Amino acid sequence: MNYTITQESFDGLASRCETPGRPLNWNSVFVLPVWLKVWWQEFKPESDLYLAVVRQDEEIIGVAPLQLKDGTASFIGSTDVCDYLDFVVTPGLEKDFFSVLLDDLKSKSINYLELGSLRPESTVLTGLADMARGRGHEVLCQPEDVSVEMDLPATWEEYLEILVSKQRHEVKRKLRRLMEAGKIEFRVLSDKTAVEKAMDTFLKMFTESRSDKATFLTGQKESFFRALAATLTETGLLKLGVLELDDLPTATILYFDYDGGTYLYNSGYDPEYDFLSAGLLSKVLCIRESILAGKKKFDFLKGDETYKYHLGGKEVPLSSCRITIG
Repeated sequence: MNYTITQESFDGLASRCETPGRPLNWNSVFVLPVWLKVWWQEFKPESDLYLAVVRQDEEIIGVAPLQLKDGTASFIGSTDVCDYLDFVVTPGLEKDFFSVLLDDLKSKSINYLELGSLRPESTVLTGLADMARGRGHEVLCQPEDVSVEMDLPATWEEYLEILVSKQRHEVKRKLRRLMEAGKIEFRVLSDKTAVEKAMDTFLKMFTESRSDKATFLTGQKESFFRALAATLTETGLLKLGVLELDDLPTATILYFDYDGGTYLYNSGYDPEYDFLSAGLLSKVLCIRESILAGKKKFDFLKGDETYKYHLGGKEVPLSSCRITIG
């Protein structure tokens, strides 16, 4: 087999991911070229772009979305705004891909790979780590965080039955109280103009709902969120859910619609409606909307907030991995 490795641009790579999972495994929205490009343009890292493509003869078998700095390679993206990170590889060809990649990185005097936000099934943990050990490289993988997700049943009634008795009672009680407060509507915005217009409301609620979110939302991150909303709405990946009471927004959810699942990226609510549990119920109604749309998975993404478990989520460990190849 003849293997080559070349550097691609974000735009050049974008045409390769039109069909998720075939043949390359674009296993999350956070590794898509459109996402990587927005992150790179907004955060402007002081590192060298290494968007490497490995080909077997003429066919692409994998993509390494990396940045290089001071002899260290890390994923494009950052763990505070990118929940999962990984390489993009054709299933079954991981060994070939990583062999070519490690040789190329070593030829460029890269001594370390610092790879974070890894799901258990990531190619780093299931393929690269063992290969690196086999080559005599030092590999240190350790727990980093958790994510929470759940498989969705076919109907809303089945979902309610999944919840433990106490939480099922609480969801029904809070929904009933919300319905009694006035006219309720959960609107899903997917049009670029509508989403961009609603971003002011989303960001206001995001910062007002929790003090740690207000601290998190620097000017740079706000610019990133706005650019992300504008760009990913155009591709159909991003949606904005708005919970309204008597036509007034009370809570908002920024989420991704990708590969048969709903990914809850960020949310906020108006503290004036805390007594109606507007923040929690916006998630409940987003789950119901996802079930009605035939989604198979609801991913609350990174973080161990209690409400995620109360709404049926199961914990998924996330890891980081440091590989010494120098």
